[in-house]
This record gives sequence, C-alpha cells and structure tokens, in this order.
Amino acid sequence: MLIARLIADPDAAHNACDAVAHDIASMGAALRDLNLRSFAGFQQFEAEGDDIAAFARALDSHFPDADMLVARGPIAVPGLFVSDMDSTMIGQECIDELADYAGLKAQIADITERAMQGELDFEAALRERVGLLAGLDESAIADCLADRIAPTPGAATLVATLAALGTRTVLVTGGFHHFADPVAEGLGFHRVVGNRLAVEGGKLTGGLIGPITDSAVKAAVLREEAAKLGEGAHSLATGDGANDIPMIEAATYGFAYRAKPKARAAANGRIDQGDLTGVLTLLGIPREEWREV
Repeated sequence: MLIARLIADPDAAHNACDAVAHDIASMGAALRDLNLRSFAGFQQFEAEGDDIAAFARALDSHFPDADMLVARGPIAVPGLFVSDMDSTMIGQECIDELADYAGLKAQIADITERAMQGELDFEAALRERVGLLAGLDESAIADCLADRIAPTPGAATLVATLAALGTRTVLVTGGFHHFADPVAEGLGFHRVVGNRLAVEGGKLTGGLIGPITDSAVKAAVLREEAAKLGEGAHSLATGDGANDIPMIEAATYGFAYRAKPKARAAANGRIDQGDLTGVLTLLGIPREEWREV
C-alpha cells in the first residue's frame, strides 16, 4: 500500500480526491482503490500499488504547496533520525555568518548558495570558502554562535520528541564542529559528525583537519546507524541542499525542509510551509506526545 499524508484543508482534500484518481489513471499507473481518510492535523490518501512516483506527482499537481509525506506501507516512528544542520536545524549558514566577521559575507555566501544548489563541487567549494577565512580570530566563532546562530522553529521539539520516543538522533553536517557541537548539545542530539577547522595561535589557518564530511559521508552515516537497528527499522532524514540528497534518498522518510529544488525533488517528504514540527504531524505522532522545548 502507498500512503500519502498532507497537511491540507480537509474540504480541499475531499474535493480533490476524484481528480487525483483521474490523474493517476491518466499516467497509466497501476494504482487502485484510492481513498481518503482524515486525522487530527493531516489528510491521508491511500492506494494499492507500488508506483510511488506517479502517486506523488498526482498529489503534487493538486497540492503543490502542502507539506507532505509519501511512503510505502504503514508510517511509523523512526528508530533513527539523521539531520543536516545549516538551514535545517538552525536557520543560518554558519560559514556565511562567520565570514561577516571577516568582511567577506557576500563573497562566501554566493559560493555557499551555488554549492547548495548543486552547481559546484562540495569539497572544492568548502575548501575555497575556508581558505578565505585564513587569519580570522578564533574568538569570532564564539561571537558568531552567541549573536547569529539560532535553532529553526520546531527543531528542538522535533529532536526532543523523537528522543523521548526512543529514536537515535544524529547531527551530520558539512559545516564545522566548532558550531555543530554546541548546537547538537542544545538540541539534544546523541551524535555529531562534521568538519574541523584548523586553528593555530588563536587564528583560523584557512585549512581543515581530517577527512571531509560531504554528501557521501552523510549517507554513509545514515546507513551505518540504521544497520545497528536491524532489519525493518525505519529511518528519518532532514536536509535542504544538494549535499543532503544521498542521505535523504537513503532514508525511509527523507524530508526536504524549505529546500533547494534538487533536494526537494529527491525527497519523499517536504516541509515548505510549516515549521519542523510538521514532521511530527506527518509521522502521526499525537500532539500530546510532543516534548515542547
């Protein structure tokens, strides 16, 4: 069975049900027995069959702005949650904000945007941006954390609720441990994976220490952690940029959060309108079980 959950007006969902069925049939998809059920906070379309792409396309044509999750089989609380940090768990790109302390924000932010759109090689773009920060005082990181970096709305509630339900939570970022470690501690993640800025004499050298956390590493972390849970366990991933795509695709529930077009297209879940608690709603976790933070 295919299941699609949408945060949408119940009347609109009811009125669109026949049109969705017609669109599915016109695509030649082998889906049948489409029906609609209403739950607190979301509408659920169900269909027999396996053509998840056609199912998603038909729904998207009628609900292009709705926050949504499309999945195979019953939707369950995941045993694993792996998330990107910048512009996902926090509302900023750390390297862009840090660059402002060096008077280079516009230059570095342009490179960041192109990398997140998938227009540039991630590692090369990262090394270029870090190189431009050579000579910046390390103290700028603490100032940036205190003055510029804040969690995305709903992020703390999402992490705390999942952790309370027994979900393993991992923050994996193409950004830096200088930022990710305090962010993860504040939000309650169990593990952090990221890059390390090189510092000598209290200043950034413009280099990095150790291997790069890139898109392949993000996906590998998800698979590694999922393997520990055993067969049949569900995984959840959230991200916004092109470097999150392999991780999003590897997850049972891969959510694009206010994402770049390529990441959004790769995901089977999306949050475009609401905050990150929309993930909890679409997973079917009752509001009374949320851990408000």
